[in-house]
Amino acid sequence: MKEILNKAKLWLSDTFDSETRNEIQQLIDTKSDDLADCFYKNLEFGTGGMRGIVGAGTNRINKYTLGKATQGLSNYLLQSFPSKELKIAIGYDCRHDSKWLAKVVADVFSANNIKVYLFEDMRPTPELSFAVNYLGCDAGIVLTASHNPPEYNGYKVYWNDGGQIVPPQDQEIINEVNSLEYTDINFNANENLITSIGSEIDEAFWKASLENGTFDIKGRKDLKIVFTSLHGTSIKLIPEVLKRAGYTQVHIIEDQATPDGDFPTVASPNPEEPAALKMAVDLANELNADIVLGTDPDSDRIGVAVRDTDGNMKLLNGNQTMSMMTDFLINDWKKQGKLNGKQFVGSTIVSSNLVNEIADSYGVETKVGLTGFKWIAKMIKDHPELNFIGGGEESFGYMVGDFVRDKDAVTSALLACEIAADAKANNSSFYNELLNLYTKNHFYKEHLISIVKKGMDGAAQIKQMMVDLRNNPFTEIDGSKVEFLCDYQSSTKKNLITGEESVMDIPKSNVLIYHTEDGTKIAARPSGTEPKIKFYFSVKAPLNKISETVEVEDNLDVKIQRIIKELNL
Repeated sequence: MKEILNKAKLWLSDTFDSETRNEIQQLIDTKSDDLADCFYKNLEFGTGGMRGIVGAGTNRINKYTLGKATQGLSNYLLQSFPSKELKIAIGYDCRHDSKWLAKVVADVFSANNIKVYLFEDMRPTPELSFAVNYLGCDAGIVLTASHNPPEYNGYKVYWNDGGQIVPPQDQEIINEVNSLEYTDINFNANENLITSIGSEIDEAFWKASLENGTFDIKGRKDLKIVFTSLHGTSIKLIPEVLKRAGYTQVHIIEDQATPDGDFPTVASPNPEEPAALKMAVDLANELNADIVLGTDPDSDRIGVAVRDTDGNMKLLNGNQTMSMMTDFLINDWKKQGKLNGKQFVGSTIVSSNLVNEIADSYGVETKVGLTGFKWIAKMIKDHPELNFIGGGEESFGYMVGDFVRDKDAVTSALLACEIAADAKANNSSFYNELLNLYTKNHFYKEHLISIVKKGMDGAAQIKQMMVDLRNNPFTEIDGSKVEFLCDYQSSTKKNLITGEESVMDIPKSNVLIYHTEDGTKIAARPSGTEPKIKFYFSVKAPLNKISETVEVEDNLDVKIQRIIKELNL
């Protein structure tokens, strides 16, 4: 505690403004438990950048932690491109602190003689990724905490390809940031280097989204859509892109249409949570709509609900949505005669293997990376000789083509509607086509458990859980032998039956994945941006005919529950 107190007292110097000093002094005077959480570590770049609670301290989002990150990135860019006129694009979402923090970040870049394109108002994250390429920028920043609670904010860094930073740039930038003191931050803005952007980028983005997300289908005017932005940024782009594509029956949840960082109508603005889409589903039932679309605050994740075989609205999970989107896109390439063995789709190690099966059935390669779309963007960058069709991950994200290098709920919303409209025009439905996918491949059922462990003690508990899983691995799960244990931290794949080990050619990450002989996959992964550890379950079985769906799904659900009980989770 003495070390934490000493760190806190450093923030009482004249380097920091009076508001910050007062906040820290009050924490010290009241001996607040929050003091330790504010200072026990420095915020780090995780899978989604730097994310944390807004407030004073080294483990908080504030003008100084973001200023230091920006100064470090500025130094890195100036060292990497010494004779280049550097350009940065900056976007931000609907959170209370995003706009002024984005200006702070712009000020620091401009103070370092870097030209800044700052969005005039909040915009979806995928538009920032697009803008980096469109404007020929060297990097990009977006201020967002995605679907986290209202007290959070965050800072994502993008490289010149429009994808989030990956090795070696990420660690090199972090090293540069860590070498700085707060006194090294230059906050003295050069306003002449800051340009406001908005409508021109919107128009270019809509055009690119329509080019990549519309297809030769019928039935757009017959599709009844309910859309909610969950108080986030997608209201800026999605209604317009659907209108321009020709969808005339788009019903917006007006009570959730106004951007609001408090997210007043939901407990969590996360489209992965069925409760977040309740208002949209209720309206869909009232209108007998075909599809519900909901996005998170920065509009990179999308939730899709469609009618099942009994006519009930069913929220699809991210694996189901990405599988449908992948199949639709590959099939469109096939129809156009464009498949020639030089295409690929992207997925992640914790996502459903159904995507791999689908791609295999067309003779298309699936490249599998770590969790996070920055790895899919890296696949595109690393393989310019190949055509990227699309890619996604289980956490409700998808990327259509490569014009955006991050998950893109705008174009994904359009693609979901294209699939639904096409199916309806052919006397089918989105859900029936999903069941057809299962019969052609396997019925996959996934489940996710997130165990929250907050603060310093929580971080230690999560660390110990991973140590135990490594040192005492399960050899059998639900009566099926564990065939492979993949440890992405040591890059080893061990056959627990034969004892053979091999090296995996994939960046290191604190993830463990068990693969059993019957095709069950269980992954354990501490979150890179939140105080939680996640367990991903995937089981599969053949589905011989659609009439057996309920029975097969029930059996898989029971199997998952048996495994959870067996693992004491």
